[in-house]
This record gives sequence, structure tokens and C-alpha cells, in this order.
Amino acid sequence: MTQLTLDDAQKLVDNWIKTKGVRYFNELTNMTLLVEEVGELATALRRVADDSRRPSPGGAAMALDEAIAAHRPALREELADLLAHLLRLANDTGIDLEQAYLDKMRLQLAAAPGGEMAHGN
Repeated sequence: MTQLTLDDAQKLVDNWIKTKGVRYFNELTNMTLLVEEVGELATALRRVADDSRRPSPGGAAMALDEAIAAHRPALREELADLLAHLLRLANDTGIDLEQAYLDKMRLQLAAAPGGEMAHGN
């Protein structure tokens, strides 16, 4: 499997936009599209949760890992859509997402007791 950096992914999205005749949208439209994709991921995850609680024909609820496995194709697709829109938004605003992520992780690790991730920052 080929390893893809976030920088590579941003360049791939940029090349796709420039060669396929689509365009970058304004930041508001990109943000709206990103939120729409978050909603689609939430729907897929809700289906996982519902299936993990719903009794199967045998009477027992499907285990969470079974429910995830059953919905993995939809989860995979929605996560990929979400990443593509996030990459487009980063490109549109001139953000090097890979560097931004590394910078954020360094801050998180430095700020958290014991080097653990702090939540909500």
C-alpha cells in the first residue's frame, strides 16, 4: 500500500480540481459542504449504534464490532468524503494541513499532564 501524506493528499485534491474542470468554492460553501459530510457520517454512525442495540433474529443484539463491520463500506465512504472536503477547505484557505496538525499535536502533548492528549483544545 502506498503511503500518502496530508501534503500529498492536498496536492491530489488541488490537481483534481484543476484538471477536471471543477472549482474551489468560497469558504462558506466549503464549510457548508464539510458540515453536510459530518451529518452523513453521523447518519452512518447512528445506523451502527441502532444495529448494535436492535435484537437480531436470534434475540441478542448485534455486537458493536459486528455492527461496525456491517456498515464499514458506508463509514469508509463518508470518512473519505469528509477528508476530501477538509482538504479542499485547507487548500482554499492556504493552510498546510499536515504542518497545522503536527503543530497542534505538539501543543497538545506539551500541555497535557503526562504527555497525554488534552480534550477540547
